[in-house]
Amino acid sequence: MSTITDDSRIKDLFKQAMLELITERRNEFYELFTEALEDILMVYAIREGEDSETVSKAEVLRALGGAG
Repeated sequence: MSTITDDSRIKDLFKQAMLELITERRNEFYELFTEALEDILMVYAIREGEDSETVSKAEVLRALGGAG
């Protein structure tokens, strides 16, 4: 068997395994994906915040609709 055939077979097996994981354990996969996406978005927010003006806690609470 050639390396190309082996690589193709491994790729196909991996795809099948991932599809089974997503199908059979949908909730766990969804939670994992959601957490990863939240982490990525948090990194973007932190980077954006590093370049923005500092505001007081009262201003933040006021913007969120709380007491300030």
